[in-house]
Amino acid sequence: MTILKLDRGEWGAFCDRVSKSVRGKVAEVQLVSPKLGSQTEARWLPFIGLVYDPKNDTIEIALEGLDHIVRNPTEFYADENAGGLANLEIINADGVREILTLRDPVMLPHRSVL
Repeated sequence: MTILKLDRGEWGAFCDRVSKSVRGKVAEVQLVSPKLGSQTEARWLPFIGLVYDPKNDTIEIALEGLDHIVRNPTEFYADENAGGLANLEIINADGVREILTLRDPVMLPHRSVL
């Protein structure tokens, strides 16, 4: 695994590239807060994309049925392995870690009906 810290100037282009390259994946979103502990925001929903909006200082994680907004991000990390992007971690100004984990959807075997 390779963990890369992204500079703020790279966030927009990185989000665009991820949105195009990981189509068909499913994602889980977890929040880890010093005050509230760990919470799961979404479990294995189809991933649509990421958008960085520098004007509003937000990163949007778009999943099927859920748009998760990270306000005032301060740090952005990408974790890549041999299969591509595996995880993202975004830390906001309040110290909350927002972790996006990607994986391929589970494919069930085809069953023929006779």
